Amino acid sequence: MSRVAPPEPPGEAPKEQPGERYLTVLEHIEELRFRLFISAAFVVIGLGVSLFFGNDIITFLKKPAEARSENFELQFIEPFELFVTYFRVSLLGGLILGMPMIVYQGLRFVSPGLSSNETRWLYATVAGTFVLFLGGVAFAYYIALPPALGFLLDFGGGDIAKPNIRVGSYVDFVTRLLFWTGVTFQTPLVVMYLARFGIVSARQLLRWWRFAIVGAFVIAAIVTPTIDPVTQSLVAGPIIVLYFLGIILAVFVQPRR
Repeated sequence: MSRVAPPEPPGEAPKEQPGERYLTVLEHIEELRFRLFISAAFVVIGLGVSLFFGNDIITFLKKPAEARSENFELQFIEPFELFVTYFRVSLLGGLILGMPMIVYQGLRFVSPGLSSNETRWLYATVAGTFVLFLGGVAFAYYIALPPALGFLLDFGGGDIAKPNIRVGSYVDFVTRLLFWTGVTFQTPLVVMYLARFGIVSARQLLRWWRFAIVGAFVIAAIVTPTIDPVTQSLVAGPIIVLYFLGIILAVFVQPRR
């Protein structure tokens, strides 16, 4: 006579490892609120520092234009324009100064739920993102911005009109160029993760090199404010190099058959 196997006991909750403690939903929310508070506090501190050095920041942004035109001067034509620009630059500086703490608090919040291998990937990716972004900003400021401003300020030889640029327009123009160039410098990480997740392979990426070159010049045309080929080539060149760097990284991280 066959015997019926007893029903299996319901699944038990995972046991806590030594030194670990599982948090409830409310405790997770409380921790998230605490980390957001710390991040916001550092942004406010960074804002205060940037407000103190606001004139220096705007002067720093003006230097590439002043190097191209001896008579370059910014102006404002609305009562609040200079004040709003000053505060916007200070707020941007506060976000930049507070970004390391924001990222750190975010990593501290998500890292307990990741494996050791995933944690290493996460920290390495964040570090690479910072380095590439800062490299892109430095490249835009020192390499791409001076010839772009030279083309725009000297267009027509100065016989048609003299440059009298509003301070708000100039700061917006420069910060946008710096930011988007820093974003485009994330190309190798994007290419690497596409290969890591098996969406494309390094061999496919290498076969698409012609499309990558065309795409780099299209992105450069969108990012750069001028239409001259020299400035666009200065931006497209590093993007192409970073694309091939991403292919090299893809060879090491793509899934093996």
